[in-house]
Amino acid sequence: MTDELPTLDPSRTALLVMDYQNGIVGMLAEPQELLQRAAAAVAVARERGVTVGYVRVAFTDADYQAVPATSRMGAQVIAAGRSLHADSPETAIHTLLAPRPGDVVVRKTRVGAFSTTGLDAQLRERGVDTLILAGISTSGVVLSTTRDAYDRDYAIVVLADACADPDAEVHDFLIEKILPRKAHVISANEMAARLGRAQTRG
Repeated sequence: MTDELPTLDPSRTALLVMDYQNGIVGMLAEPQELLQRAAAAVAVARERGVTVGYVRVAFTDADYQAVPATSRMGAQVIAAGRSLHADSPETAIHTLLAPRPGDVVVRKTRVGAFSTTGLDAQLRERGVDTLILAGISTSGVVLSTTRDAYDRDYAIVVLADACADPDAEVHDFLIEKILPRKAHVISANEMAARLGRAQTRG
């Protein structure tokens, strides 16, 4: 998008921290700086009164059994074995970004954050109409969630340096060429300047 990003109303905004779970973070060669930027963004969001939401991908035994034979994603999930099980430490959200009471937390069984979760309903109940996205990977959950959120009429902000992809070239291409068509793409540091001041919540 080429239009100017307006000041964001914290009471109507949610920061979604997506797939920042142990097994996925561990796929990145040097994740520490990424984790620190994401944690800093979460801290700013909390200080300003923004809803913080967490999305993780994980499967129960019943989910594994329900995977259709035609599903290419399902084949990859089954090949990953217990590492994607809902009870596995690999699917737990990284401790540097641990949720707090009152945060939105959903578990998904597909790439995007919405289709297999109650995320949309939970955000609407809180009056959220604007999303700030941070996630791993850029070509997976970030791209899928951006497109779905766009179809659901959310205003969307993508934190370019709080997203990552195992393929750096793919990340750069999406950040520079594709995601700006649907979202405002800014840095984690810029987020604070774009957010209004915190409001007291009852």
